[in-house]
Amino acid sequence: MGNILVIVFGFLVILNVPLGIALGLSSLVALAVTQKVPLFLVAQRMFTGLDSFPLMAIPLFMIAGRFMERGGISKRLINLASNIVGSVSGGLALVSVLACMFFAAISGSAPATVVAIGSIMVPAMVEAGYDKDFSVALMAAAGTIGVIIPPSIPFVTYGITMNASIGQLFIAGIIPGILMGGSLMLLCFIIAKKRGYKGTIKPSLRGFLISLKDSFWGLMMPVIILGGIYGGVFTPTEAAAVACVYSFIVGALIHRELKFKDFIKGFSEAGVTSAMVMLIISTATAMGWIMTTEQIPVKVATAISSISSNPIVLLLLINIILLITGCLMELNAAIIILGPIFLPLIMKSNINIIHFGVIMVVNMTLGLLTPPLGVNLFVAGSLEESVGFKKIVRAVMPMLLVLLVDLFILTYMPKLSLILLEIFKI
Repeated sequence: MGNILVIVFGFLVILNVPLGIALGLSSLVALAVTQKVPLFLVAQRMFTGLDSFPLMAIPLFMIAGRFMERGGISKRLINLASNIVGSVSGGLALVSVLACMFFAAISGSAPATVVAIGSIMVPAMVEAGYDKDFSVALMAAAGTIGVIIPPSIPFVTYGITMNASIGQLFIAGIIPGILMGGSLMLLCFIIAKKRGYKGTIKPSLRGFLISLKDSFWGLMMPVIILGGIYGGVFTPTEAAAVACVYSFIVGALIHRELKFKDFIKGFSEAGVTSAMVMLIISTATAMGWIMTTEQIPVKVATAISSISSNPIVLLLLINIILLITGCLMELNAAIIILGPIFLPLIMKSNINIIHFGVIMVVNMTLGLLTPPLGVNLFVAGSLEESVGFKKIVRAVMPMLLVLLVDLFILTYMPKLSLILLEIFKI
């Protein structure tokens, strides 16, 4: 049954069948051909996969992100970033990355970060003389930070799948997100020096203070979310509901930019995106159950262990597998399917499950920049349609290499992911 499952799924992926349908259909075919168990178990497992209170955080964080985006938060964060790094060589590029880091602490979604910041920054960079392919590629790369800095939808999925603390995962993602953002900013500075991209504004304490005041309510959202979670006021799921209410109040009553049509459209967009993610999660759960029944995780773990039991080599092999998978499979589905496969290995090698969560999410996030899936590449490309897809891929390669170096550092320096948990004794 396992062989049939893998073959049918691979065939459907090659035919470019939508991932959620490919996962569910391959599970049905595997059960129908072998007739080991009734077919209704696929539907049952799909339902079971979604029957989880923590999963409610996914649509709620998506709604909060949409409200923040349409409520004027993104442009205020961009203005703040401009007053911090806008005067440096390549100022607009640095602003784009820093603004993505700010917005990542609100949205929890990489594509949402690309759209919210990129729709403003790509035209601004092009008008200032930046190369179009560089501008688009930068937004695709910086958007990946959206799922590393908390709140993070993939961390929610990982926490549920691996029975790990979502709160601890959120804290563990802060320094890796800052590392990725800082690395991209350093690369942008080097490229800007080489190509002659100038700064845009003169530094001003008054301008900084004004922009800080304007963006205060947006910056308070992650403080409320994380403070509430670790203060024991609410769970991560309840924090997502609080974020929805807070983002609505800020956008509609404080900034007064979130109109009724934006309210409706925000719900609509979040609903469609959530439905897509939930379908993938449910069908991935069904496939994961079949794989577990066929003892595929045990077989894979045994095969990898036979190569080497050294944790350094083991993590290298896992990273290679994850990088290849990230090119072909959606982030949340890959976590649900591959997480249980690697769990016996990391437990046997005494690898911290929170640290491994950071490795896995960062690794799979790079798949957002690699064809043929490359969601961020397509989303960013839609912001400047005159740039061909091949040019975007070529322009994003240096940024992808920098992020790969970050992945290597995070893999073999677990302290970077875990130090905040130790400091705050979480």
